[in-house]
Amino acid sequence: MGGDVYTGEGVIGETVPLQHHETFSLTFLPVWIFLQFSVGAVMAEEILWPREAGRFVSERSCDVHVCEEGVLRVAEMLYGLRHSEVLSARGWSLMNPLAPPPGGDAALNWLLVVDTMNFSFWPDDPDKQCEVICRGKTYTGYMALCAAITRALDEGVPITDPAYFSKMSLEDLGRVLRSDSSVPMPMLSERHNALTAVGCAVLTHSGSFRCFLEPCNNNALKMVQHIVELLPSYRDEAVFEGRRVAFYKRAQILVAEVCCILEAGGQGGVSDMDQLTMFADYRVPQALVHLGVLRYSDGLMDTLKKGELLDSGDRREVEIRGCSIDSVEQIKEKLVQLMAQRDGEVCHINSALIDFFLWPYAKEHHKEMAHIPIHHTRCIYY
Repeated sequence: MGGDVYTGEGVIGETVPLQHHETFSLTFLPVWIFLQFSVGAVMAEEILWPREAGRFVSERSCDVHVCEEGVLRVAEMLYGLRHSEVLSARGWSLMNPLAPPPGGDAALNWLLVVDTMNFSFWPDDPDKQCEVICRGKTYTGYMALCAAITRALDEGVPITDPAYFSKMSLEDLGRVLRSDSSVPMPMLSERHNALTAVGCAVLTHSGSFRCFLEPCNNNALKMVQHIVELLPSYRDEAVFEGRRVAFYKRAQILVAEVCCILEAGGQGGVSDMDQLTMFADYRVPQALVHLGVLRYSDGLMDTLKKGELLDSGDRREVEIRGCSIDSVEQIKEKLVQLMAQRDGEVCHINSALIDFFLWPYAKEHHKEMAHIPIHHTRCIYY
């Protein structure tokens, strides 16, 4: 994953050619310039992207553990579904019927708006949730956001046009995201800040989301890097055991969904999709615990059952997200082995598609796993 991302070229100690074959060593720079340059270079070098971050965290985790038996069990389950639509690009469309039909800019613009505000839907009171009615059906959680955006489009609000949402007021967004229950959608101000900033960035760099992505040449890793560099609200990072670790949940899911839209619309695919990981949130880890893939320590389980908030970057929160990523990577690797050994086939099911299966699985089986608490973290990253 590192080839196209954050190289260490031009760091301290290198000599810089000058005219007449003179050289100037960077070690003679004033101390404050040296330190400033050095820290920036080291920080850029040391960041671990999601796959490596997941492995790094999993190998050092204290309260969350990946269980080999559960990994194999889920790999076997997915093996039985290997030819199903639920593990294909079409599966995303089946999961989200509110998205515009694939094939045009409307779907891409819709994705950008939704994924920019795709965070923190859990209610303070589990018995009282934000609800949005769209086209005769009531939605909660993430789907309430999707419903609100589609409802606004149905009402003639150009909510997916960067020229509009880059300048919309907090009150305007409040009307778009209005709840049909007594519980409002959480973090309205944070969603407004994220959305208007993204709108301004897209307008500054290109004017449309499709044009914004053009420099990436339909490469998944380059898309993720482009997004996190230019759209700060997508910069989902933490520090764990002295290392910067990146999860990039919203950036990765945005790229994965762009891939699904392009493939489903017959517009070609996106390369390096197999380099993306699952999208570390609070719902899929619950499913992984239910399926025996993850195991929480008694102390962590007690904390979560009490409903205690974990700060973004808290060690336990980072362990839950990192181990979730690593466990899905292990499931994918086992699935690859099963298909090679039993079918003699190459497995094209990547971690993003496994996530697209696990997330609706968690929603469909929520009653069965109600005894397993989700972790509660209020932040803009997931």
